[in-house]
Amino acid sequence: MKQERLKPRYPFVAFCMLFLLLIITLFFCQGCTSPAEKMTAGKFPEELVRVRAKDGFPNGGVIYTPPKDLAKPVAIIWIHGWGTNFYSPSYVMIGRALAERGYTTIAGNTRMHDAANIEYVGDKRVRAGGYWGIASEQVLDIAAWVDLAEDRGFKQVVLVGHSAGWAAVTQYQAQQQDSRVVGIVVASGSVYPGIGPTDPDQITQATHMMADGHPDELVRDPKRSFPSYTSAATIMDMVNAPPELKDFYGTQTETKNPGIRNIRCPLLAFYGTKGDVGDSSELELLKSSIQRQSSGPSRVETTVIKGGDHMYTGEEAQAAGVIAKWADALVATGK
Repeated sequence: MKQERLKPRYPFVAFCMLFLLLIITLFFCQGCTSPAEKMTAGKFPEELVRVRAKDGFPNGGVIYTPPKDLAKPVAIIWIHGWGTNFYSPSYVMIGRALAERGYTTIAGNTRMHDAANIEYVGDKRVRAGGYWGIASEQVLDIAAWVDLAEDRGFKQVVLVGHSAGWAAVTQYQAQQQDSRVVGIVVASGSVYPGIGPTDPDQITQATHMMADGHPDELVRDPKRSFPSYTSAATIMDMVNAPPELKDFYGTQTETKNPGIRNIRCPLLAFYGTKGDVGDSSELELLKSSIQRQSSGPSRVETTVIKGGDHMYTGEEAQAAGVIAKWADALVATGK
């Protein structure tokens, strides 16, 4: 009789234990969610858009539009870093924060978005992304986004390159000297020369693959403890980059004509203070290197995002505020 009375309680006890475990799990998961992942709907219109570069390569993006009574005459174009894309949570929050401050913001992919992607250019299947993309071709993607801004009524834009994206926007402006670009923002970009792969075996393999007509073949990086690969074409694009682009700021005195000399518009550079890839010493190096040049940006400013990491997690509004305040000065002075 005792066993018969106890049996019905077992399922009930088990249910209570599972329910308690679920509550505890949800509690701790909420604590583990980063601020950037706690997304809310935007306050103003957001439009998904798509552009094609002159060589036909397609890229997606989004436009964050402020209310008409706040709208500024300059658009901001945000370009992502390595291995990410225009809809990264931090980027979304920065785009929305810029719209709140009156700036129409276009966050756009380049062909280097994510670690790998595949697109069709006509009938041709093209590999791209960090593993297969040709970084030097990003200038075509930047041009398409600037053209889109102009099509939307903006005669002036500010280009923001985050992380590896800094090289895309600075190379574009150094080569094109586009009069529509009234400012460049280098957000957590490298100041030191980008030398690319130096392992002779990697370069030899990539050279042979290119000569054999196999640019998409992958070469393993022997320095990694885990399997890591890059295509032959990607490697050789980095290896063959001209010195003025590798040492863009001229931090090495032997670089004769660093790319920064060909940028005439104002430049803003910043890092986060929480474990970013650079700090105040790199910002000082950037300024001093530019000052040594015979020409360059009409004005150079630097600052920091207090408490911001490389993605400015939790400090997206502060990052947007820094950009907006700097852009406000450009609007006010007409430069």
